[in-house]
Amino acid sequence: MLAIDGESLTLEEVVHVARARGPVRLSPPARRRVEASHAALLRIVKAGRVAYGVTTGFGQLENVLISAKDARKLQENLVRSHAAGTGPPLREEEVRAAMLIRANALGKGYSGVRPVVVDHLVRMLNAGVHPVVPSRGSLGASGDLAPLAHIALVMIGEGEAVVRGRRMGGRAALQAARLRPLQLEAKEGLAVLNGTAVMAGLGCLLVADALQLLKDAEIAASMSFEALRGSPAPFDERLSRVKKQIGQRLVAGNLLKLLRGSEIVPSHRGPHRVQDPYSLRCIPQVLGACFESIHYARQVLEIEINSATDNPLIFSDSGEALSGGNFHGQSLAMALDFLGLGLTVLGGFAERRIARLVDARLSELPPFLTEHGGLQSGMMLLQYTAAALAAENKVYAHPASADSIPASANQEDHNSMGQGAALKAREILENARRIVAIEYLCAAQGLEFRRPLKPGVGPRVAHRTIRGSVPKLTQDRAMAGDIEAVTGMLVSGILSRAVEAKVGRLA
Repeated sequence: MLAIDGESLTLEEVVHVARARGPVRLSPPARRRVEASHAALLRIVKAGRVAYGVTTGFGQLENVLISAKDARKLQENLVRSHAAGTGPPLREEEVRAAMLIRANALGKGYSGVRPVVVDHLVRMLNAGVHPVVPSRGSLGASGDLAPLAHIALVMIGEGEAVVRGRRMGGRAALQAARLRPLQLEAKEGLAVLNGTAVMAGLGCLLVADALQLLKDAEIAASMSFEALRGSPAPFDERLSRVKKQIGQRLVAGNLLKLLRGSEIVPSHRGPHRVQDPYSLRCIPQVLGACFESIHYARQVLEIEINSATDNPLIFSDSGEALSGGNFHGQSLAMALDFLGLGLTVLGGFAERRIARLVDARLSELPPFLTEHGGLQSGMMLLQYTAAALAAENKVYAHPASADSIPASANQEDHNSMGQGAALKAREILENARRIVAIEYLCAAQGLEFRRPLKPGVGPRVAHRTIRGSVPKLTQDRAMAGDIEAVTGMLVSGILSRAVEAKVGRLA
């Protein structure tokens, strides 16, 4: 059971709880910090001191004082009024990731809530009560207000949730899990919905998937490299040593692992071509840069998911309530935009190799990878589809964080658009994954024409794994199902696991 403490949550733990439904609890030290912070908040309320969102209204209404007797009503009204999202709901795993990250942030002990609030979130997670959270509505600055309000709404027995595949009202969902609606007290509604948990949850899942996709991109590139009879000289460790980019060095090392034992590479030593095109020669430099974009996002996320991100924050040692802007998602928004850019490049780079594979003038392979060109079109349209996906990603790659629209009567006058960045990156990743699946298909077909020569151990294993589900193309057939079959292999990780079992771990 994962014990959250507000300090040490990892990206892998977020993914495990979100996807494998690992159980969660609040650690005893975190519980003590939460209790101390709540006691400090009670002293502030008792003393009648002004504290934003506790004894005042919200946003531009910060100067409207609220009496102690209305503290509970203030929090309930906040949750109801802010549950104003729209659009298709977030996926269950994304909601689970957000709930875990929000519980962990509250567990740091700076939010002033009672331990029961954290316990309630954790129990919902463990019981599989998943609020229905519309995917649009967050500006990513006063936190992910609208989506988190939809989670808070279920906590108080309102809104909608899904339990064991059934969508129902919030109160019925809690009853199905033998839970009671939470009665919010001072600051507790604000503490739940004022933070970056949704964009961070999306980001954690995206980084995990992007790391998996990067491995597949390297393997698919190595297959194309063999089918196109590339030279491995650009992967020489000495070149990476004098460039000193970590991503380049790791990708070049991976390619040498994958190509080990190739019979194709020695077959064209000697006069062939002086230099390969960039899509082959610069695989380490380009995929290395993609690697670095993913790891930058990971670095930012692992800081954010262990941060106190609501407002105000209650410091039990001094008894102060400090108003600030820890809810602002600018760091995450920019990192997620960079992640999306890296994945756009990854997909566009793969499309260039697909285009070479189907072009007989460049590949020294049959036109469109079919022996019967003219009567048959072979894999012609696979490149069209890859090009369409790559073009779409170029539109999505425009940074959401470059934009800002003010809100709350200009009190909140610069917003990060972080959830928009996360949702765009999700679309880019899914498109890039399908482009890589298409490269796998084309490269596997290209290798058929290099027989009886065998490729390196990595491409050899990948080719065999693909052929377990997708036969060689001998005559025209509808290939949409082939794309989806290989895409499923990327999602499950079956291809990369099979290859890593033979060549060793890919960095």
